[in-house]
Amino acid sequence: MQPDQATFLLNFLLPQIWNESKTTRKILEAVPVSQSDYRPDPNARTALDLAWHLARTDVWFLDGVANGEFAPENDALPANIKNSADVVRWYDQHLSASIERVSQLKPEQLTKQVNFFGIFNQPAITYLSIMINHSVHHRGQLAVYIRPMGGRVPSIYGGSFDEPFQVPQEAARA
Repeated sequence: MQPDQATFLLNFLLPQIWNESKTTRKILEAVPVSQSDYRPDPNARTALDLAWHLARTDVWFLDGVANGEFAPENDALPANIKNSADVVRWYDQHLSASIERVSQLKPEQLTKQVNFFGIFNQPAITYLSIMINHSVHHRGQLAVYIRPMGGRVPSIYGGSFDEPFQVPQEAARA
């Protein structure tokens, strides 16, 4: 990958990450605080564990790209994370700084080959698209938990039963 290609990808992917993070935050906020232990199956993660994994790995991927290496992930729930509201606060406190770090990377840092535990060895910038895919995957899982927990499913890419799509007034007039 050439430096100009990596810069193009960074400029293309960072706005997507910001937009996707807003949707992730909506899903995290929609998890009923009182239902942290909910799981749809004994083999599934609890709602809190899944919410933590989703929030934590968004930051972990960004930090791995910024650091030029991926440290083994510690997905253990910290003692101060008791419910989904705590996850949202943590996400708000950490995500912006990690995105900012990535936004400051030089082209040679973006094109550096980064080993991902022997599974991939790709330019650092490519892990941002993997991060988006990972987030979308787990966000979908968590969204499926919300209604059975008694929550309201927010719109994600369009309306939901609980939050129907509304055409913006400006578009409706056009």
